[in-house]
Amino acid sequence: MAPGKLFWLLACAVALAGAGAGGAKADAVSDFYKGKRFSFIIASDAGGGYDTYGRVLMRHYNRHLPGSPNVVSKNMPGASGLRAGAYLYNTAPRDGTEMGILYNTNLLEPLFGNKKAHYDPMKMNWVGSMGKLQNICVTWQTSPVKTFEQLKGEKQFTVAATGVTGNSAQMPYLFNALLGTDIKVIAGYSTSGQRLALERGEVQGICGLGYSTLTASNPEWFEKKKINILIQVGLFKADAMPSVPMALDYIKDDKSRRVMELLLIRQEWGRPIGAPPAVPADRIQALRTAFDATLKDPKFLSEAKRVKLELEPLTGQQMHDLLAKAYGYPAEIIAAAGRLVTGKVSFDDCAKFAKDSKQCAKKKKKKKSS
Repeated sequence: MAPGKLFWLLACAVALAGAGAGGAKADAVSDFYKGKRFSFIIASDAGGGYDTYGRVLMRHYNRHLPGSPNVVSKNMPGASGLRAGAYLYNTAPRDGTEMGILYNTNLLEPLFGNKKAHYDPMKMNWVGSMGKLQNICVTWQTSPVKTFEQLKGEKQFTVAATGVTGNSAQMPYLFNALLGTDIKVIAGYSTSGQRLALERGEVQGICGLGYSTLTASNPEWFEKKKINILIQVGLFKADAMPSVPMALDYIKDDKSRRVMELLLIRQEWGRPIGAPPAVPADRIQALRTAFDATLKDPKFLSEAKRVKLELEPLTGQQMHDLLAKAYGYPAEIIAAAGRLVTGKVSFDDCAKFAKDSKQCAKKKKKKKSS
């Protein structure tokens, strides 16, 4: 047989063997998921932006996951996302049948030394993100405070927050430390209660909610111009808010600016979706491929447009790259940022402050030790 023909036959054999192995691998993943129950954990309670984004995604996700398992979404609020993060890292099965969406702040809590963050984001399997976050500080339409300069002149400006480690608590702390504001945080509201408190005039504002969160959960606030947007917080100015000033523009000191930039990396991965560590590589690849395909699915995009979701997705690899960048900052900058977000802060408890305590998040009773 001629050498050229022999080479061609060998090449075909290798290609066919590879295709067969790839097909077997795909079939194995499909066989695993077929008939299974796939759980999607949502770190917030019902009704917020993360909940809306997560549930819309899951209504289309199983069409792209091999084996089309039955998808169930579960809310797991608590400790501003730390509870869900700990569950995914320590308790969730490591077989690819569970993943979840966490708060963007959760991924840097271990870096900043938060001892209540019982997980390591660098060891988790990140599937992707549906969109970046651009935090905003807002007041109600009737408020005399309509600009950030006016807010800086206010004493004890009150804002509503859910937990003390969430964006709506941490952003006011950053403003106080770096921008010269005097904001008092009222923490412990439920997601819906936080917004009701603003509507009722119970608090003067909310600082740290995502622009895309509000457009998804409270579109009428924008359509009917019910809120004043004082400032936006992100690495880059949002196209939707060209005239709203950026927090970074108020910081001139180089070290303070780098600290703020580290903290704002969290905005870039906005709505992180990840799975536990040690999940088999072929199943993680399937989860990532299904995520990427869902974000391009015409039916998903149609629903996302209808409910006003802002989409700017990141792949799982882009998520890992951003995390590596954040965890690679100089120790001095990490320490300074950590002091800002984990230091002791002054806040009032919603249950003691709110006119209607039903709008406060319910606290779980501690089990008595036997």
